[in-house]
Amino acid sequence: MTNTQVTLLQIDNYGPWTVTPEPRREADLQTLQSRLYADISQFVGNRDGYVFFTRFDNMIAVTNGLSFEDHALLQESVGNRYPVTLSLGVATGKTPVQALSDATTLVQDAGSAQDKNRRECLEGRVIDDDHRTDDDVQIAHFDVIDATGEYTDELNAFDTFIEIEQGYASLMRYMREAHDSLAFFVGGDNVIVVCPDLGEGEYEDAIYHVQESVDVDLQVGVGRGETAHEAGIAAKHALEDCRANGTRVELGW
Repeated sequence: MTNTQVTLLQIDNYGPWTVTPEPRREADLQTLQSRLYADISQFVGNRDGYVFFTRFDNMIAVTNGLSFEDHALLQESVGNRYPVTLSLGVATGKTPVQALSDATTLVQDAGSAQDKNRRECLEGRVIDDDHRTDDDVQIAHFDVIDATGEYTDELNAFDTFIEIEQGYASLMRYMREAHDSLAFFVGGDNVIVVCPDLGEGEYEDAIYHVQESVDVDLQVGVGRGETAHEAGIAAKHALEDCRANGTRVELGW
């Protein structure tokens, strides 16, 4: 049984800030967002967690192993170096969606995303060390079979992007609705999915669904671990087994 710890990171009052005292240059906003994501990803990654940028003003992290003190330090670091602050909700659950839903409620209860009086809330709970296990996190790493040959070397860059994004969108919705999982595009033709305790059959069904709905062929390696990093590395190795063996699903345990 998985026990995923999820953190919702939400920039405080970001929408109004982007247009106060007048609309800010889009290039400056994109630069701030990308740098903030990179710094948060490095901070959480150094503690064996994963961060996904989603909409940039909202980010979702798998933070098994990070303490409340780690979260507070992240808020302090961002507040000292950026013109914006972060509010954080932390929750745990048997499924990633359950954990994220609880984390989201904590932040929403502290105030609206556009509430100028909400600053650096930190609410929720983390998994006590005594209750952590080697199987708390399950990560599935999907990619497109022969994306270079099928798309990158055949289509223009934008049409390739459309095809990859269609595969991602189909997988993201299916895994959310069928298995309470969270799927994130991470560049190239790669999608990382944070999952509950699923088996080979469930992943085969997901691959079949995407192939049937948008004609994109996927393969997946799956890993388990005490942290997102451990599970993710196991998933990467399992994905390499798919490539070497010509298989669609490999489980790294």
